[in-house]
Amino acid sequence: MIATLLEKALGKRSGLLGEKTNALRLVDGAGDGIPGFAMEDYAGKWMAMTPSGEIHAEVKAWLKASGRSIYWKRLDQHQKESPVHLYGDPVRGAFPIMENGLNFDVSFESGYSQGIFLDQRWNRAEVMHRMSGGGKLLNLFSYTGGFSVAGAVGGGETTTLDLSAVYLEWAKRNFQLNGLDETQHHFCKGDAFHWLRRFAKQGRKFDGIVLDPPTFSRDDQGKVFRVEKDFGELADLAGKVLAKGGWMLCCTNFRGISEIDFMRMIHQPKMQGVAMPDDFSEEPYLKSVWVG
Repeated sequence: MIATLLEKALGKRSGLLGEKTNALRLVDGAGDGIPGFAMEDYAGKWMAMTPSGEIHAEVKAWLKASGRSIYWKRLDQHQKESPVHLYGDPVRGAFPIMENGLNFDVSFESGYSQGIFLDQRWNRAEVMHRMSGGGKLLNLFSYTGGFSVAGAVGGGETTTLDLSAVYLEWAKRNFQLNGLDETQHHFCKGDAFHWLRRFAKQGRKFDGIVLDPPTFSRDDQGKVFRVEKDFGELADLAGKVLAKGGWMLCCTNFRGISEIDFMRMIHQPKMQGVAMPDDFSEEPYLKSVWVG
């Protein structure tokens, strides 16, 4: 029975894989009739995910029979552990995946996260489209620079900001994978609040701003950021460096807030919430709001 559900889930998504996209969510828990089990495809290599240390025996047998390189990750935001190799050939180091024609390095050895959040696929495509006329893009909490790559490929001049020097270097590699000259773009290490205030004092303006912070973070001076408490201030500061006629993308995957309450925190005119990609069929936890 479970094997049938797994095959059905893959069949539903077969049309999403192609020459320009080889990474997406293949199975999404209860949305595919298999509560507590999700799986993602990274260029033919599979990442199975469960909230506990157990995978149903029938699922394990099906995974093993696939002949794929299979890794498993326990979904635990408090104890973030690296994925574990289960079956097939082990995957060493970083390897490229493709999404809507964009190239990104991912790694199963990089810790809890693999280098890209697949639930942002549609938003990255929209950023690429919106930057097609040029302009300046500010990507805060950039992680490995996925939105920056999309904006730069679209035709924009990008500023990529993150607390981690490791992730900023990863972002530069992603630029190189897409034939982009990273020296023609800007990379800033540090706290988003600090840099937004600095940009405002300098009179810098951006045509597009991406705000996709983690639910919880702590900067190098110990200052804590919590989405439910601090996103409103973040959006206000970002609004002060937004060019006239510009746009912002505001996102959170915090499940403890509704889209309506998230919009209230943003408190901007012309807001529109958008859905998650089709391969995410379970509860729509990601809130994405376009402003302007």
